[in-house]
Amino acid sequence: MPTSILVEKKKLAKPPLDIHYLGDRVLRQPAKRIASVDEEIRRTIVAMLQTMYSADGIGLAAPQVGIHKQLLVIDCELDKPEALPLILINPAIKKYGKALCKDQEGCLSIPGVYLDVERPETIEVAYRDESGRPRTLKADGLLARVIQHEMDHLNGVLFVDRVENELALTEELKSKGFSLQHVQHLNPGA
Repeated sequence: MPTSILVEKKKLAKPPLDIHYLGDRVLRQPAKRIASVDEEIRRTIVAMLQTMYSADGIGLAAPQVGIHKQLLVIDCELDKPEALPLILINPAIKKYGKALCKDQEGCLSIPGVYLDVERPETIEVAYRDESGRPRTLKADGLLARVIQHEMDHLNGVLFVDRVENELALTEELKSKGFSLQHVQHLNPGA
């Protein structure tokens, strides 16, 4: 269910929030559930959307901007001004599809790094919307991947932690000035 929060999809000279980068410990802290959806949360949503659009992102998790709350903003249709973003508060994946898909991912917290990550192709996620109403969404393809990627942030996990190709990971990180020491490898299927 798209949001009723309207934010123009444009780059701001000074986005309202600062994105944290790989190596910053703030990215490894787990996010807390949101007890009530109020005006403060809605202001945070607007600031997150403005920051995401300013960085040409299609997804942003609150921990990436130093806010330890279970809140995601997603918009896979940046080129369509009329397409509304998706807001997920306290998201929980209820079902994973059996089929896995490997595709390239990037992250606003690791700019310029793009690597293959394997994830379930379809998911069903329960969440609250920007009004606090409970919702359920079945997603596949890019949207399913973005939701899973952003939900990882809520648990202090970055996509590079899931990359299986160690050589590509090392080369990509080094070429963009990031250190492999900040990667926390996960067990396959974790």
